[in-house]
Amino acid sequence: MAFNSNSDNLIAILSIDGGGIRGIIPATILAFLEAQLQELDGEKVRICDYFDLIAGTSTGGLVTAMLTAPDEDKRPLFAAKDILPFYKEHGPKIFPERYMTCRGGGLFGTMRRSLASLIGPKYDGKHLREVLEEKLGNTRLHQTLTPVVIPTFDINNFQPLVFTNYEAEDRPELDVKLSDICIGSSAAPTYFPAHCFKNSDDKGNMFEFNLVDGGVCANNPTLVAISTVTQKMVRKDPHFPVWQATRKFENNPINHQRRFLILSLGTGSSKYSQKYSADMAAKWGIIGWLTHAGGNPLIDVFSHASSDMVDYHIITSFHSLNVGDNYLRIQEDELEGELASVDVTTEENLKKLEEIGKKLLTKSVSKLDLLTGEYKPVPTRGTNEEALKRFAKMLSENKRNRLNNEVE
Repeated sequence: MAFNSNSDNLIAILSIDGGGIRGIIPATILAFLEAQLQELDGEKVRICDYFDLIAGTSTGGLVTAMLTAPDEDKRPLFAAKDILPFYKEHGPKIFPERYMTCRGGGLFGTMRRSLASLIGPKYDGKHLREVLEEKLGNTRLHQTLTPVVIPTFDINNFQPLVFTNYEAEDRPELDVKLSDICIGSSAAPTYFPAHCFKNSDDKGNMFEFNLVDGGVCANNPTLVAISTVTQKMVRKDPHFPVWQATRKFENNPINHQRRFLILSLGTGSSKYSQKYSADMAAKWGIIGWLTHAGGNPLIDVFSHASSDMVDYHIITSFHSLNVGDNYLRIQEDELEGELASVDVTTEENLKKLEEIGKKLLTKSVSKLDLLTGEYKPVPTRGTNEEALKRFAKMLSENKRNRLNNEVE
C-alpha cells in the first residue's frame, strides 16, 4: 500500500515476538484482530492488507511468513485463523514428546537432560525444516505480499542479520527463500541446530549464511521494524513510498514516529512467577544455566530482557511525542511451570496456551511502568479486546483513506 503525500496516513507496523510453541498466544490475538477487520471490510480481507510492515522473530518470523507469503492467487497463504490449527498440528512434531520424556525422572532425568545438552541440540529440527519447505516452497523474500522484517544472527560473521524486502532490493544475495529465513530465525541455541545455506547474487557470486535464532539479538523485533522504516524515510528512498506521508517532518526525523501505528504482540513470559532465584543461580555452572528444571534459564534471561528493553524504549519515545495511544503492546507476564516453556506440546499445554490467549483479550491494556519495571493496567484504554477493536477501526480507516487518495 502506497502513501499519498497529501494525506494524513499512519504507518502501520505489526510485530510478533519469539517464543516457540507460545506463538499460540499471539496467533489467538491475530485471529481476533482479523475477524474484527472482516466485520468492517468483508470476509476476504487479511491482516497483511492493513500493515505496511510485519516483523517477527523466531516463531514470530514463522507467523510473519504465514501471513505474507502468497498462494497461487496472490493472496496470503494463511488466514490468521489458520495459524492456531497449524501450531496444534505441527507443534508436537516440531517438539516431539519423545524428547520431553527426560523432563522428569528425578536425578536420572536431570542426568539425561544434562548429557543431551552437552552432546547436541535438544531437537533435530527435521520436521520444522520439512514443513516450512513444503508450505513456503520456493517463495523468496521479495515476493511477500507485505514488506517483512525477520531478525537472525549469523554466527560466522558474529553479527545480527536482519532480512527485509528493502535490503533484498539492493543486495540480491539477501533475496533468499522464506523457508531458509524462518528456519534460521527459529534455530534457538541448545534447542535446534544452526542453519547453513547458500544463495547467489545477480552476478553469480555465492554467499553462505550460518544462522541461529534471531531472539539472541531481537526477540521483540518492534524496534528493528521502526528503525528499518525510519532509515528509509530519512534517506527519502524513492522505492519506499511510506516516507512521502511524512514529508512535513523531514527536517526532524524523530518526528516520523508521530505517524507510527504499532501493534506489538508478546508470546508470554514468567516475569512474576519467580521461576529462578539468586540462591539457585549462584550454584549453577554451564549445565545449570542451560537445563535447570527442564528449561533454559540463559535463553530465558536473554529473550525476556531484550523484549522488555524494547518495550521500555518505545513507550518512552512515544509518550515523549504525545502519541502513546499509537502503540499497543499485548503481553502476558504471569506464565508458570510448563506454560512458560517454549517446547512443551502436550495436548493439555496447547489447550491452556490457547485459553491464555483468549483470556488475555479480556484483561486490561497494560503498560510498562518506567519507574518500577512492572506492567500496570491503564484503565482509560479498557481491555485488550476493546483496544483491538479500536485498532481495527483505525486500520480500516487508514486503508480507506489511502484508497480515496489514490482515486483523487
